[in-house]
Amino acid sequence: MKHLLSFYLLGVLLSFLSIFVRLMETLGGLLEGYPWSHLPSRIQGTNDNPPKRLPEECS
Repeated sequence: MKHLLSFYLLGVLLSFLSIFVRLMETLGGLLEGYPWSHLPSRIQGTNDNPPKRLPEECS
Protein backbone atom coordinates (compact mmCIF):
# COMPACT_ATOMS: atom_id res chain seq x y z
CA MET A 1 0.00 0.00 0.00
CA LYS A 2 2.87 2.41 0.75
CA HIS A 3 4.32 1.77 -2.72
CA LEU A 4 1.04 2.71 -4.40
CA LEU A 5 0.86 5.94 -2.44
CA SER A 6 4.42 6.87 -3.34
CA PHE A 7 3.78 6.13 -7.04
CA TYR A 8 0.62 8.23 -6.89
CA LEU A 9 2.47 11.16 -5.29
CA LEU A 10 5.28 10.83 -7.83
CA GLY A 11 2.72 10.97 -10.66
CA VAL A 12 1.08 14.05 -9.17
CA LEU A 13 4.45 15.73 -8.77
CA LEU A 14 5.47 14.97 -12.36
CA SER A 15 2.11 16.25 -13.61
CA PHE A 16 2.56 19.56 -11.78
CA LEU A 17 6.11 19.83 -13.07
CA SER A 18 4.94 19.24 -16.65
CA ILE A 19 2.21 21.89 -16.31
CA PHE A 20 4.72 24.35 -14.84
CA VAL A 21 7.19 23.79 -17.70
CA ARG A 22 4.45 24.30 -20.30
CA LEU A 23 3.36 27.53 -18.64
CA MET A 24 6.92 28.85 -18.59
CA GLU A 25 7.38 27.99 -22.28
CA THR A 26 4.12 29.76 -23.12
CA LEU A 27 5.07 32.83 -21.12
CA GLY A 28 8.49 32.91 -22.75
CA GLY A 29 6.91 32.76 -26.20
CA LEU A 30 4.48 35.54 -25.34
CA LEU A 31 7.17 37.81 -23.92
CA GLU A 32 9.34 37.53 -27.06
CA GLY A 33 6.78 39.57 -29.00
CA TYR A 34 6.84 42.58 -26.68
CA PRO A 35 9.07 45.60 -27.44
CA TRP A 36 10.82 45.58 -24.07
CA SER A 37 12.09 42.03 -24.67
CA HIS A 38 14.71 43.51 -27.04
CA LEU A 39 15.58 46.39 -24.71
CA PRO A 40 18.89 45.02 -23.32
CA SER A 41 20.34 44.62 -26.82
CA ARG A 42 19.46 48.27 -27.56
CA ILE A 43 20.98 49.49 -24.31
CA GLN A 44 24.25 47.70 -24.99
CA GLY A 45 24.56 49.63 -28.24
CA THR A 46 25.00 46.78 -30.66
CA ASN A 47 25.32 49.09 -33.63
CA ASP A 48 26.81 47.64 -36.82
CA ASN A 49 28.05 51.03 -38.01
CA PRO A 50 31.61 51.89 -36.92
CA PRO A 51 32.12 55.21 -35.14
CA LYS A 52 32.64 58.14 -37.51
CA ARG A 53 36.10 59.66 -37.69
CA LEU A 54 37.01 63.27 -38.11
CA PRO A 55 38.30 64.30 -41.51
CA GLU A 56 42.09 64.37 -41.84
CA GLU A 57 42.14 68.20 -42.20
CA CYS A 58 40.56 68.70 -38.78
CA SER A 59 43.04 66.65 -36.78
